[in-house]
Amino acid sequence: MTSLPEHKLPRDLFDALAAGGGGQEAVRALAAARYSKHLLLLRGVLAAAPDAGAEQARLARDGYELLMAVQQHDPAVARQALMHPAIGAWAIRVMRRPDSALRGADPGRLSAMAAAAAIQARLPAKIEVPASGAGVLLPALGQAQLSAGTAVVRTADSHAEVSAGHYRVEVPSDPYHDAPGWLGLRRLRAGPLSVLLDDLDPFRMPSSTSLAPRLGPAEIRKLSTMLRQASLLLEAEHPAIAAELAETVKVVVPLSEERGGQASSSSSATFGAVALSQPPDRYVCAATLAHEIQHLKLSVLLDIVDLTLPDDGRGYYAPWRDDPRPIAGLLQGAYAFLGVTGFWQRQRANGAAGLTAHTEFARWREATARTIDTLLASGRLTPAGTDFAAGMLRTSDSWRKDPVPAEAGAQARREAEHHLARWEADYGPIRP
Repeated sequence: MTSLPEHKLPRDLFDALAAGGGGQEAVRALAAARYSKHLLLLRGVLAAAPDAGAEQARLARDGYELLMAVQQHDPAVARQALMHPAIGAWAIRVMRRPDSALRGADPGRLSAMAAAAAIQARLPAKIEVPASGAGVLLPALGQAQLSAGTAVVRTADSHAEVSAGHYRVEVPSDPYHDAPGWLGLRRLRAGPLSVLLDDLDPFRMPSSTSLAPRLGPAEIRKLSTMLRQASLLLEAEHPAIAAELAETVKVVVPLSEERGGQASSSSSATFGAVALSQPPDRYVCAATLAHEIQHLKLSVLLDIVDLTLPDDGRGYYAPWRDDPRPIAGLLQGAYAFLGVTGFWQRQRANGAAGLTAHTEFARWREATARTIDTLLASGRLTPAGTDFAAGMLRTSDSWRKDPVPAEAGAQARREAEHHLARWEADYGPIRP
């Protein structure tokens, strides 16, 4: 692979991110930094492979060589394969051995990633890949329903197949559809968003404990409709958020529905993926996307620059959580809700979503401002972190005097007071 550049974010982009936005230029710079990280992880996987045994080392080495061939044949496809979100989580798990004891994170999976890239690049190849009881997973494409210790992927200009013993599965020309013996990831085109629906890869969202099983056609249609409505809403009324999402989010991971409303998550290990349960309406879906894009941006920024000092064990009150948070978690939450507040601020200005928009704005405006004040007073930020929080504060301060209807303000205060009372009942009064 190529030599890696040093990534330094220009000051104007740092300031734009601190203000809560950043735009396409900033997220492209962040994506470039994450690509370099994935290249480093890939080299680390290759170096770690011999510790997992001769077979794993061979599969990893063959995969690395094929991926380099794909890069020479079609660099864009190779980059896309390497940037698939689940690849980052898998590679990190491999690198954390022996504490993880690999737990299915076999280095030989590199051969399956390379096979998927060769199929997408239409590069003729033949490579052995690992198989499990669930089948042969080709990351970012789908899964062949063959169970064996290993299988073979053969690719040609317009044809690909996976075989194990006497069994053979053809990968359809459009792999994002099911076919005999093949489960494809589904591609959803939702307004300006074009994403893969990943409900197969075991590393698709490793931080989540509520991954949904394989979705059926009706569930896919429902989710696709909601994503399209939310995406079009963002494109029309929040173009800056829509542009960042279109540039960054490439995978949606479905979560099981939970009582109490929308569930969503993202992970620093899976840049480009957002996990969410079925949204109740387009406004909640759009606000959820506005929330998660903040986490994705900040997770990569933290690869480039330290914003917080090492954890000292102290937990802080976060108005959106039921448990104390470390300083790094508090920063993540404050940045995410800065985005949520901005969404509702613009949404209520557009006269949509009625009283809900005013209430949500009032609730999260106060919560975010309070949390930024806590961050700045904590003494746990680096100089860069202090600059970043100060930028967040300037945006938050710009909303402080915005009037809200009395009913919305009263409801927001009730929710905030109820949350704080519950938290203090469990953890005691908040320390200054």
